[in-house]
Amino acid sequence: MEEVAKEAATNWNSIAAAIAIGVGALGPGIGIGMLAGKAMEAIGRNPEAAPKIQTAMILAIAFAEAIAIYALVVALIIKFV
Repeated sequence: MEEVAKEAATNWNSIAAAIAIGVGALGPGIGIGMLAGKAMEAIGRNPEAAPKIQTAMILAIAFAEAIAIYALVVALIIKFV
């Protein structure tokens, strides 16, 4: 009986970890896509400003990606702890 309960808890941990990384990566994925699209529009309108726009875009992508990395860490903690 205890083995069944332990296996069920392991299965729920896997599902919880999958939901955590799925939802946690959804926002940054959408944000990075919108960010890159707007940066390309800005570069298309003003090609001379491309280096400044690219630098700001890369920095903003790094901040957005950090949120997805935090979600990955939370998912790993749920799965293995």
